[in-house]
Amino acid sequence: MRIALIAPPWLPVPPPLYGGTEMVVDRLARGFQAAGHEVMLFTSGDSTCPVPRQWVLERADHLRMGHVVPELRHVVAAYRAARGFDIIHDHTLTGPVHARAATDQVVVTTNHGPFNDELLEIYRVLAPRIAVIAISRSQASHAAGLPIARIIHHGVEPESFPVGPGDGGYFLFLGRMAPDKGARRAALVARQAGVPLLIAAKMREPLEVEYFEQQVRPLLGDDIEFVGEVGGEEKLGLLGRARGLLNPIRWVEPFGLVMIEALACGTPVLAYPQGAAPEIVDHGVTGFLCRDREDMVEAVHRVGDLDRAACRGAVEQRFSMERMVADHLELFESLLADRAAN
Repeated sequence: MRIALIAPPWLPVPPPLYGGTEMVVDRLARGFQAAGHEVMLFTSGDSTCPVPRQWVLERADHLRMGHVVPELRHVVAAYRAARGFDIIHDHTLTGPVHARAATDQVVVTTNHGPFNDELLEIYRVLAPRIAVIAISRSQASHAAGLPIARIIHHGVEPESFPVGPGDGGYFLFLGRMAPDKGARRAALVARQAGVPLLIAAKMREPLEVEYFEQQVRPLLGDDIEFVGEVGGEEKLGLLGRARGLLNPIRWVEPFGLVMIEALACGTPVLAYPQGAAPEIVDHGVTGFLCRDREDMVEAVHRVGDLDRAACRGAVEQRFSMERMVADHLELFESLLADRAAN
């Protein structure tokens, strides 16, 4: 197959630090190419993903993230570059809307966010023409009236995530500095449990800074430390040496890439059973799904009973990049077969 991937214009592919969508796009692009398919990735000019790339924006435009004009300029050029490809796999929001008028090619889009009321209005209009991928059963369950082409969990390359010994003596929070991610809740759990906590979080947007200053900074000290945004080997080291990942989300998170990254490093995950967490964490085996803060505090003292090899095994069996790529290719082939039959 000839597969054109369209990444959002906000961050390079792969991202140097935080950027879950861009990490997934990078793995898909490399995986499709490794499987013998012709790939073109439309991204920003500062991307380094080792597949053929095209772009209109020389640098990713994170300062205007969410603005319509830069994304529309990006996707108009992307669909022009994707002419002649068998499949267009679009990870933007405005791209599939543009596709309805711009092309008669087979277009697939992945929704990386929640199916809220506003987005559902858009996707329902697109669905008869554009195949929609959901990234978890939880996310798909909120897509009332929207046909989902397939549910495909994210995946990672296990070999790129060394299993760590968990000997750092600390728990880890890793994510965005935002209320829905729960850095403050993680700090409160660690404080009550009497265990050290490292908070590694992206904090660039004004609302993220405000949340940190008002809700998280007052809790620092006494073995609760903010270490900033991390990536690469530093992130892997923090994950591998952590006793556990505190991921106290209190929203319907569509997936939660950080959870499978932690498990790949052998690190158990403590989360609340919301969003996709129950699809990722096997309670009592690879972590704990906790009812409330008191339950999570108790679980902190039970992570030593869990087998770190079982955490890694769950990723190898269910959340590998190889499985993710194969699921996408199977869907693409099915859509192309349907097109040929009609």
